[in-house]
Formats: sequence, C-alpha cells, structure tokens
Amino acid sequence: MATLILLRHARSAANGAGTLAGRTPGVGLDETGVTQAAGLVDRLAGVPLREVVVSPMQRCQDTVAGLAAQRGLSPVVEPDLAEVDYGEWTGRKISELTGEALWKVVQQHPSAAVFPGGEGLARVQARAVAAVRAHDRRMAADAVWLACTHGDVIKAVLADALGMHLDGFQRIMVDPCSVSVVRYTETRPFVLKVNDTGADVSGLLPPKDAVKSDAVVGGSTGSTEPERA
Repeated sequence: MATLILLRHARSAANGAGTLAGRTPGVGLDETGVTQAAGLVDRLAGVPLREVVVSPMQRCQDTVAGLAAQRGLSPVVEPDLAEVDYGEWTGRKISELTGEALWKVVQQHPSAAVFPGGEGLARVQARAVAAVRAHDRRMAADAVWLACTHGDVIKAVLADALGMHLDGFQRIMVDPCSVSVVRYTETRPFVLKVNDTGADVSGLLPPKDAVKSDAVVGGSTGSTEPERA
C-alpha cells in the first residue's frame, strides 16, 4: 500500500567500459556516476523517505550512500535485489556477447533465458518481485521508500507491476540513476513513473486521502479523486 521508488544505480565503471559486471565485487561508480549519485540529495529533497533498501553490489551502495547519510537512514541490504547472476557471461564485453546464440533468447524470449553457470531471468523476476512486495507490506499506506538495484531487476519488477509478460520486459528502458515509481494497492499496482531522470518528483508523492485500489475510468483527471458524472 506504500509508494516504491525503484532507483537504478548510477553509472558504473563497467557501464562506461561496455562490460557485463554482474556480481563482480568491487565495481564502483565512474566519474559520471559519482555526479549522478550526488545529485540525488537535491533531486529527492521533497520526498520523505521511510526506508532505503539496497542491492549488495557496491555500485548500488555507493549510489545511495550520500542520500541515506543526509536523511540519517541506514540502508537495508536485500540479497534478493542483487544483480542477475550472469554466470560465465560475467565480466565479458557486451560487443562479444551479441554473437552468442543465447543473446537472441535474452532479447526475444527472456523468460526462457538461463545464463550458463548462472540464473534464469524468470528466477530473477520471482525473487525481486517477492522481495519488493514483502518490504512494501511492512510500510504504512502513506510511506515512501526507495529500493536501489539494477537495470534488469527493475525491468522485471516493472513488467510484473504493468501486468506484462516477462517476454516483453525488454521494451522497458531503465537508464543509470533513473527512478521508476510503483504504488501498490490491495487489488493492483499503479505505475506512476518509468525511467525518469529529471528533477521534478512531485508526482510520486502519495495522495493525502486514503489510497484507492480502483483505477479512474476514462483516464486521469489530474487530481487524486476520480471525476464525478
């Protein structure tokens, strides 16, 4: 019933080098990523965060360190929000992987993709969705909390929230240090933002009135209350 901000980690050294970092330890942020992470303090200044949950990967922890310190929060490490275990693909150049037969499966039928020596994307979605929903259930209805994790993990969570089959999750864009916002209710999730890299976050604040599970028929009226006939 709370509002979840899904934050992808800021740009990492691996992103800049075009490699698949996976769960390689010690992968931090590059210069661009450090600047992106520093900007989160001002970018989310108007948002009261109840909790910060973070992947065990260093690049995620580096991304939220300044924000959490400024808010006086201790990030909660959630193993089920860790990066995909890419197995034998870990550390390889993306340009090399595009020639692999599995690459086409990852692009066209990701629910069937299992990385050699690693995990499958269906498993990633199952663990990540279970984790965010479990954390969300602990929150008050008016709470806003943040989870910092990885691109494919966020795309999998968003696909679930959108009622989309995992095979369509490659249609979702999640850039470094972007925010996507999901508000869970008793009957359905509402997706408020996807891949937002701007500074205006006012739209993700929870409504003052009780959160409603019904969708607005005829489209949004621009207010928290459905339009009356």
